[in-house]
Amino acid sequence: MLKTRVIPTLLYREFGLVKGERFDSWRPVGSAIQAIKVYNMRAVDEIVFLDVAATPEGRGPDFALVDELADECFMPMAVGGGVRTLDDVRTLLQVGADKVVVGTAAAEEPDVVNAASDRYGAQCVMVSIDTAAGADGSSTVRSRCGRQDTGRDPVEFALDMEARGAGELLLTSVDRDGTMTGYDIETIRRVADAVSVPVIASGGAGSYDDMARALLDGHASAVAAASIFHFTQQTPMEAKQHLRSAGVPVRM
Repeated sequence: MLKTRVIPTLLYREFGLVKGERFDSWRPVGSAIQAIKVYNMRAVDEIVFLDVAATPEGRGPDFALVDELADECFMPMAVGGGVRTLDDVRTLLQVGADKVVVGTAAAEEPDVVNAASDRYGAQCVMVSIDTAAGADGSSTVRSRCGRQDTGRDPVEFALDMEARGAGELLLTSVDRDGTMTGYDIETIRRVADAVSVPVIASGGAGSYDDMARALLDGHASAVAAASIFHFTQQTPMEAKQHLRSAGVPVRM
């Protein structure tokens, strides 16, 4: 049986890591290199590193930074932020990323997902799906760091990305991001039940029970979190111990 991953998320902006809330109100929290060294010692399953300033600033990935981080990172690292072309994907893999996270481009120029999967394999293509509730309460997919409503249903979009060759989906609730009030279980379940590729629940984790709910009730394959690890005493290892006690298979 595949082990469930607990994945710390590192949000990077300009010169260091930040804490976001609902994809806004960025608060500096420290050094990316230092965080990676800490997670190395804690032997986490994987990390997701997202440059949240790249798309709003209209630029591509910071390859030199990723190269520097990869030299210090002894666990699989998924990297996103500003990825728009096959060249971006190739260069990120060359400088040390194990997976490339495609977000806004997946909504606006989705052929890059096909091209990346065809060239490098689905296992290294992670599509980021950001969702938020509209005025009628229904969730839609957002692009450009949550700022633009695509009008697309998360399930329909996820199925499209799977068909294009995405190896896994990072499903993030804009409304719950950084609030530590729990994941959007309903949307996670809808998407996870519709696709056959792994779905990583993201946005809103405030406790180990929240993670268990995303996995057991939401049917996610993995959980990602940022604030819970940066602003509380809770750790990835304790999270896995709690999940194991709840019957979730994890790698200890």
